[in-house]
Amino acid sequence: MSTQDWVWRAPPGWPSPPEGWAPPAGWRPSPDWPPPPADWVYWVPATAQPRRGLVLETWFVQLAFLVPGVVSAVDVLAAHVGGAGAITRFPTIVPGHPLANLILGIVTYLQVAAVVPLALLLLSRTGQTPAVLGLTRPGWARDVWPGLGLAAAGYGVVVLVAIAFTPLLDGHKGLFNQVPVGHVPKYYVIYGLAVAAVTSVTEETLVSGYLLTRLDQLGWNPRWALALSLTLRTSYHVYYGLGFLLTIPVGYFLTRSFQKHRRLMRPIVGHFLYDAVLITISVLAS
Repeated sequence: MSTQDWVWRAPPGWPSPPEGWAPPAGWRPSPDWPPPPADWVYWVPATAQPRRGLVLETWFVQLAFLVPGVVSAVDVLAAHVGGAGAITRFPTIVPGHPLANLILGIVTYLQVAAVVPLALLLLSRTGQTPAVLGLTRPGWARDVWPGLGLAAAGYGVVVLVAIAFTPLLDGHKGLFNQVPVGHVPKYYVIYGLAVAAVTSVTEETLVSGYLLTRLDQLGWNPRWALALSLTLRTSYHVYYGLGFLLTIPVGYFLTRSFQKHRRLMRPIVGHFLYDAVLITISVLAS
């Protein structure tokens, strides 16, 4: 293995080695360092891109993903503040044809994930293939059960935060915004599950898999990378008003999960379960 083509990648919590370093024969990590994830990949292909190129690429990918989402979120929040009452989570495209609206709505929502293939292609060009990122077929032990735990942890913290915010909510309901589902048939649960799937794959791939990988390559401190990823993740939820604060706990758990284990499928499963339960309850209650 040539160190000109491959670079050593330290596991989370280990000090970053000097540029071009390779472990000598007989080298052992310090017993004080945290154990690496079981599936950690130590050697990854060296990127041929200069640092400036990676910085610009990261900016462009994040802007392409975030700008449409943030603008839409601001529009919804402005409509709420202005008293508009026609905005619902499942908009009507063809009046009087709910099944057609379901199909067209799912197809239309796919545009949210338009940047995902581009991000994965750019990552693969620097050696981070979907397999390296942990974007593989989900396994029960390594993805589904941990993902369920992430979703449950998110719900648990949100309940505690919601209880703490109850006095503020009672006196200032205008500060919080919940986009209503509207009156839709029960089979719109299918719509909700499709939205949850697209959202989870898109957000976790771009603000965890792509962004955290690039920030790691650029030498960012993991804590600052976590803070930036969480800030960007929260930015397109401003349409909730102060309710956006309730998205932070699960966002933290999902982001931290990828940082720690480098398995993208685990937070995707957790995110999907979290959103799917909320949307399903909203549809069935409508």
